[in-house]
Amino acid sequence: MTTDAASIPAPARRPNARFLLSHPAHFIALGAGTGLSPIAPGTAGTLWAWVAFLVLQQWLSPAALGWLIVAGLPIGWWACSVTARHMNVADPGAIVWDEVIAFWLVLWLLLPAGFVAQVLAFALFRFFDAAKPGPVGWADQRFKPMPGQPRWWRAGWGILFDDLVAAFCTLLVIALFTRFW
Repeated sequence: MTTDAASIPAPARRPNARFLLSHPAHFIALGAGTGLSPIAPGTAGTLWAWVAFLVLQQWLSPAALGWLIVAGLPIGWWACSVTARHMNVADPGAIVWDEVIAFWLVLWLLLPAGFVAQVLAFALFRFFDAAKPGPVGWADQRFKPMPGQPRWWRAGWGILFDDLVAAFCTLLVIALFTRFW
């Protein structure tokens, strides 16, 4: 699918509601608007993911939630790639679909855990996503586009990849904690 230059929104340093609503990819990538938060958009996106998952869980079976997560990966890759290209930034902080899909994966594998376990998972995921220790830092750098040669599909995957690694690290710590506690 091609788009002409007139239909692509101007690059935004800090996207606004107009940018959010100007393309379906923006709405997805910006987490239905949570990425517009001026303070800690990744945390806002993760909180929205938590609430949305708990609501979806009321209507969807665990298998359907799993399929939603599977479908959300390629859709999110597309949305993150398009939005990053339209913003002309390889990994904009306003893109929070990566937090959404990764935290949905954590919750899908963790639930029916209690509230304390969910809070612990939230805190661990935010730590791994923000601090990027070890494998998360490696994953964050792995798919960054080369300067002057942006490959937006690569940037879009890179946006998702480090959060998926953060989700894995979160689940690993929880599994080790429950095993040895």
